Formats: sequence, structure tokens, C-alpha cells
Amino acid sequence: MAIELSDTGQDLTEMLVAQVRDAATRGTPLRIRGGDTKHFYGRPVTGEALIVAGHHGVLHYDPAELVITARAGTLLAEIEALLARHGQRLPFEPPAFGAQATLGGTVAAGLAGPARVARGPLRDYILGTKLLTGDGRVLKFGGEVMKNVAGYDVSRLLAGSLGILGVLLEVSLKVLPVPAATRTLQRRLDAQPAIDLLAGLTQRGLPVSASFWHAGELRVRLEGSRAGLDELAAAVGGAEVEADAATKFWRGVSEHEHPFFASRLPLWRLHLPVPATATPLIRQDRLAFEWNGRQAWLDGGDRQAIELLAQGAGGHAALFRRAGTDPGGEVFAPLPPALIDLHRAVKQVFDPRGILNPGRMYADL
Repeated sequence: MAIELSDTGQDLTEMLVAQVRDAATRGTPLRIRGGDTKHFYGRPVTGEALIVAGHHGVLHYDPAELVITARAGTLLAEIEALLARHGQRLPFEPPAFGAQATLGGTVAAGLAGPARVARGPLRDYILGTKLLTGDGRVLKFGGEVMKNVAGYDVSRLLAGSLGILGVLLEVSLKVLPVPAATRTLQRRLDAQPAIDLLAGLTQRGLPVSASFWHAGELRVRLEGSRAGLDELAAAVGGAEVEADAATKFWRGVSEHEHPFFASRLPLWRLHLPVPATATPLIRQDRLAFEWNGRQAWLDGGDRQAIELLAQGAGGHAALFRRAGTDPGGEVFAPLPPALIDLHRAVKQVFDPRGILNPGRMYADL
């Protein structure tokens, strides 16, 4: 049975439109603000606050069709609780980084948690969006069914755009059932043997839904039927982690509550197309990795050396979290001139006056 709510958010939409149009007329930068739980991510933004957290509410949820549509200011926790009551979940396991995290902020940041290794990125589950552009237009893209995609897939373009293209008003997402059973196993292994083991599990097609290595300890999460997991656990080896402790552990990894992330040093995120290409060159006490070794976390270090290390491995590095109040420089890996020009052209289409989260992604975007 589908859940439908009346659209009582029209007045709030009109208020947001009016504020954006006024700012565009004055050429005043706007800092889009939902729950503000990811304010540390990206470059700092100054300007008037555009508060979208009040624009909330689930508009449509059909458990049978595995689709939910909600306003962007809806709390992520509210959506996850609703899905859980129907035995469903957000497949990409997004980090919240705080109780006030919103759906819009989650999509704008484009971050995924441990399940990303098996379920894919957030953008793969976006079916449609409603967007407020920088010149006050309200545009709708996509829909609420998987086949309702025509022309450019703008909705997925918005995932990870950090609000520089527009203000998300509504989002439709594909959801998935909670697995019948999960099993988390832990083993003591150095970094390279751990990556070799994960590579072997992947080649064999085992249902690994999460992995995390730090300080010689590897944890692997399997999903499937209870009977099937009893057999598959032997392929991973190690000791089984009690269910409640495993749930707490994976939440700690996703929300960066794991002890590795407690340092006050800058936190770097490395994306590596080939697992382990760069990890042997990193001090093991400063390293953690997940997604079967394709995403590595590095605690502190020299910016230039880290960027060169990632580039040499065919990947890239991003400064995920700065140290203290350090304003620093660029956060994300530099783009080739042709690609940054394309970014500017897209920004010009959606935000011609350049007032929405200016500089959040790159200095001139």
C-alpha cells in the first residue's frame, strides 16, 4: 500500500524561490543550509544562508514499488526509520554525520557508506529531482520509475554537486529490501594479505557487502540467506562478530566514529582503481581502507606527496576533512582544463549569476 501525503510545502517553496530571485538580482552569494552536518566537506562558503531544513516531509512511498519521494529538507533519520518499518533501506548506506542530516544534503554531498562496494554509488538510485535554479526557476527531472528517463540525466548529475547547480527541493529514490541475514567476520591480517583475500572473494562472486581494514585487523560483512552464509563464512575465515557489535561497528565506520577517524590531523580520501596500488607506500598506522581496497583513508601527510601518490596509482585524492580551522586551498583533485570548462558551462546554465554555494567545489565554480 502506497503512502501519500498532501503537498503542504508550496508556501515554503515560494519563499525559497523569492529569496533566490532576490539574491540573484542583488548578485548576493547564498550558502545552502539543510542540517549542516557536512559543513566540513568541500571548500568554505560565505554568503547569506538559504535555510531549506524546514522544507520537509515524505510525499510518496510505495514499498511494493521500492520507491520513496520526499522533500529535500526531510531528516535522513526519518526516511531510514520509515523504510525500516517496511523491511527496506537506502542501499548505499549514506553517512549522516549528525542527527540533523537531511535528504537534500545527503544527495548533494554524494557520499556512500560501507555498502557502496556491493550496491554502487548514491547516484545510481536517484530516479528524479525537483530543483530550484540560481535564477529562480523550479525544474523537475526524471520521475518515480526506473524507465522514466529522457534526455540528459540531470538528476544523477546533482549527486555530489555540493549545491553549486541548484537547491534540491524534492528527491525520488529507489530503495531495496533489508537482506535476510548478515554475517561479519574479523581476521588479523597485514594490509596486502587483506587486499589479496578481498580480491579473491570478489573473483569468486561472494556477497561481500562491506569491508574495512585498519591496524592489522580486517572485518568483512556478508549478506544473503542464513543457510548460505554459514557455508560462505568459511571462505573468509576468522571469528564471527556478534550481531549487535557488528551493527555498531559498521555504523562507526560509516559515521567516522571508528577510532581511526578520531585524529585531529587532516583526513585524506584516496580513490584507487586498482586496490593496493598505493597502500604499500603508506605507513600502516596512518592507513585504513574499505570498499575492498578501492577507497583508502590517510590520516595526515603532505598534500603534494599524497596527490602524487594517488595519481601514480591511477587514482585521485581529496581532502575530506581539514585540520582545525585551516582554510587550506583546493579540496578535490585538480581537473584538466577541458573538464573544468565543462563544469563552468553547466554551472552557467543552472546558476547564471553564480550565487549558489560559490567556491564550494572549486575556487571558481
